[in-house]
Amino acid sequence: MKDNIVQQSDSKLSNFLVLVMAVASGITVANLYYIQPLLVEISNDFQVTQVSVGFVAMITQIGYALGMLCILPLADIKEKRSLIVTMLLCSAGSLMFMFFSFNITVISIASFAVGFTSVVPQLIVPFAAQLADPKERGKIIGTVMSGLFIGILVSRTFSGLVGEYWGWRMVYFIASALMIILAISLSKLLPLCLPTSSMKYKELFTSMMSLTKSLPVLREASLNGALMFAAFSAFWTSLVFLLEGSPYHMGADVAGLFGLVGVTGAMAAPIVGRIADKRSPKFTLGIGMIAVMFAYLCFLAFGFKLWGLIMGVVFLDLGVQSCQISNQARVHALNDEARNRLNTVYMVSYFTGGALGSYLGSYSYAHFGWYGVCALGLLTQLIAIAVYLCLKSK
Repeated sequence: MKDNIVQQSDSKLSNFLVLVMAVASGITVANLYYIQPLLVEISNDFQVTQVSVGFVAMITQIGYALGMLCILPLADIKEKRSLIVTMLLCSAGSLMFMFFSFNITVISIASFAVGFTSVVPQLIVPFAAQLADPKERGKIIGTVMSGLFIGILVSRTFSGLVGEYWGWRMVYFIASALMIILAISLSKLLPLCLPTSSMKYKELFTSMMSLTKSLPVLREASLNGALMFAAFSAFWTSLVFLLEGSPYHMGADVAGLFGLVGVTGAMAAPIVGRIADKRSPKFTLGIGMIAVMFAYLCFLAFGFKLWGLIMGVVFLDLGVQSCQISNQARVHALNDEARNRLNTVYMVSYFTGGALGSYLGSYSYAHFGWYGVCALGLLTQLIAIAVYLCLKSK
């Protein structure tokens, strides 16, 4: 069914609004990653195994993937600002549910709810892409994504430090308060942005299936994104267990501080976006995959040395960020009227890969140690490079 354009926002993106979107994306996406440096504390609190608590990290990302599947398409048929504010308030409630969790079953349900409601960053990115000048779309996406990626990385530092000194529950109490502050702020600062389609909700899902079948670039980008984020999540889920044991013997606070190391990679996001605008997103995608492969080779060869971990983190975060910006630039250029549905297909694949990476990372560490995690990461990259070389899409 062909879309009927209801009305498009004629608002333009100012530098301030881009900054607001980047900050909001970073603060909200952090909800998904607070748990990773806290896994040992939660495991000890509820007396459960590493694999069990790794499942909690996985189910957060499963919730996020399902939340995107159910909620993101609504942005094509609903006013975007009110949808964003509503989801922020729902997220605040889910985080308080996490705060009050009293056993591993309840915290698993709460983690799913946190993931399901924390989809705001993936509403903001297409919003920014819609308002951006097409010639600057890569740069704008890169800037917003740099905020998102910095949020992912700094979230671990924040939760590691707060969890170490005030307990893991306080992390979620503070996060809930931040969601309420954001909801109030964005209701004032974001422009009104009316729907781009008059389709019915059920028709959106049929449309997404048709788009996936007809657009090979969307399929390739979705598979690549899933593999990249699987490698990323496998490392960050396993890092806290590596640092807890020999030779490091470090706590959640130090695991969180590793997030600051990766900020250097995230800061390169606008540069990657500009290169993608000038050359092509496929070019920067190739660079990103090489960086992730190099990161895992560092982890494999020098993972038990602090400098080796630091070097690997820089390349991992730079590589995954480059791939994410490149893939999203490709996806958002495919169809203006179906942008949120295209983003849904891509991001659901992306976080499904991340969920599997989280679980397989903790499983690999529990059964095969650090080298098992490195083998998993390298395998994802070999598959991604094979797909990249075999397919001819741009």
